[in-house]
Amino acid sequence: MTVVDLAAACDWHHSKTSRIENALTGPSANDIRRWCDATGRSDQAHDLIVQSINAETLYQQWRDQVRSGLRHLQERRVRFFRETALFRVYSSGLVPGLLQTEGYAAAVLRIAAYSHDLSVDDSAEAARARVERSRLIHEPGHRFVAVIEESVLRYQIAGAEAMAAQLGYLLTAGALPAVSLGVIPMGGERTHWPEETFHIYDDKLVSTELVSAEVRVTRPSEVNQYVETFERLRGMAVYGSEARGLILRAIEALH
Repeated sequence: MTVVDLAAACDWHHSKTSRIENALTGPSANDIRRWCDATGRSDQAHDLIVQSINAETLYQQWRDQVRSGLRHLQERRVRFFRETALFRVYSSGLVPGLLQTEGYAAAVLRIAAYSHDLSVDDSAEAARARVERSRLIHEPGHRFVAVIEESVLRYQIAGAEAMAAQLGYLLTAGALPAVSLGVIPMGGERTHWPEETFHIYDDKLVSTELVSAEVRVTRPSEVNQYVETFERLRGMAVYGSEARGLILRAIEALH
């Protein structure tokens, strides 16, 4: 199909097609529907419209997010967290934020402050804000499902005392009615390789962290891929007494 043919099918001037193709003009929702109908891909219209609406916020560099400090980054997400009913997180590197103790969170955020070369290190204040935010797992209306790699228990992100406190808290938090904590053993046979850490908020948004930026996924078909991957990883994890055994062994290894 030529540019002229596509323009005729969409009932607009061919120059508009060129402007959209070269990203000089952003398409409206109606433009996307017409384009998809004209090319026989009407089934993709909804996903593309969602992606277009959220395009400016899907990729956010860390240097822009932390410009006002780490504490501000924690506090500005409180409302969104309160509006989320189901949190799902897979982590291959760190204890998930909503399960972090203040000492562990402070160590994580100190590393973040150093990595991003912040002029002011407010990691201690940010850690307190993160712990305050995490209180919502004790409130009705929220469900937190976490799957972590066993290696997360072994990475000594903080000092031995802070690590012991963090691992001890996982034993407590994992028993909360609203929390499901699964651990994927290092020695077990895998049916899926380790992935980058990602968070799923309800069935609407996925957030994953790169070295330079946070990427947010809102396209329904992509969100579904993350949900399916999460369920595969979740199926590899152990729970209850088996998970507690892995945590206790990690605590013993600190001494």
